[in-house]
Amino acid sequence: MVFDFLKRSAAGTAPEAKASAAGPVVAYASSGRVAWSPRDQVSLTRTGYASNPVGFRCVKLIAEAAAAVPLLCQDAERRYETHPVQALLARPNAAQSRAEMFEALYGQLLLSGNAYLEAVGVEDALPHELHILRSDRMHVVPGADGWPAGYEYAVGGRKHRFTTESVTHIRAFHPQDDHYGFSPLQAAAMALDVHTSATRWTKALLDNAARPSGAIVYSGQANGGEMTSDQYDRLVNEMESYHQGARNAGRPMLLEGGLDWKPMGFSPSDMEFQKTKEAAAREIALAFGVPPMLLGVPGDATYSNYQEANRAFYRLTVLPLVSKVTAHLGHWLDGFSGDGVALKPDLDQIAALSAEREAQWRSIGEADFLSDAEKRQLLGLPPLEIGDE
Repeated sequence: MVFDFLKRSAAGTAPEAKASAAGPVVAYASSGRVAWSPRDQVSLTRTGYASNPVGFRCVKLIAEAAAAVPLLCQDAERRYETHPVQALLARPNAAQSRAEMFEALYGQLLLSGNAYLEAVGVEDALPHELHILRSDRMHVVPGADGWPAGYEYAVGGRKHRFTTESVTHIRAFHPQDDHYGFSPLQAAAMALDVHTSATRWTKALLDNAARPSGAIVYSGQANGGEMTSDQYDRLVNEMESYHQGARNAGRPMLLEGGLDWKPMGFSPSDMEFQKTKEAAAREIALAFGVPPMLLGVPGDATYSNYQEANRAFYRLTVLPLVSKVTAHLGHWLDGFSGDGVALKPDLDQIAALSAEREAQWRSIGEADFLSDAEKRQLLGLPPLEIGDE
């Protein structure tokens, strides 16, 4: 017998259906795929900085601490008390002070891994003003050789093309991208999602009378074991009015007429969402390089006291960031002036490192086998000027 598989079955004939009896149970118990938040820069900034207190505090703590680090301006011969570069950085533009500009610069670098600085009025030796450009609006235009040939800034459907001379690009290391940097926010994205989800779960638990979800089972004999429409509407109204929301937390439930409560879910002690939040907060702080002790995250005993954690924060996170940015900025500004002036952080004026600097000064000062020139070189000071004794 030959079967025609393309021929439709006769009207009214239902196709044979085969399904496992455990199919509905498996579909109900399956948790599905993990839903992560978007990884683009705008979404990460919104979820990891604007909507998460741990990410917000990490970025703000690093940016403010780095912007407050005093800077030195010196060349191979002397350290300047006053210099045009210092005057430019003290008031980079009419809308921002030195601290405000550097805080925005470090913030962009932490949030996106990229920071762009525009030089305005380069007719003279140095620019007249410096402006921070938002990294989410900037696009690198590569040239034929692969190096950036320009930068395209898009705002409201309009685009402006910058040259590589008028804009400098400071970026963090990215192992898989030639033009854009990798931010700590991207490394902490999963921990941010876990922390945010745990917070939402806690809020939903409070809104649901501070108890896990469950099912109300009706075992009445009337109407074939089914509730009437009036009974169902009354039950829904009573649940919404008297057993939902934080104000109804702990209120006992009165079940009648064959109704029974069957809890469906884990208790807060079983899920341990508070410990999950704390672990996620420590991972976020780890990605940014901030000791959890400085954020007030409980359960962290990495450092013996707050002073040690603060010193490690400056030594391992703030100073490497400031040294990298100031070296890049000094080299860029030196291309306009040609004075050979370098920018570097002034370690002697950082309160968190005062004990280390004092010990270093004492040990070098007591080294009789070193000359004064060698001691000054070890301390990062320029050579003695002519006429000094």
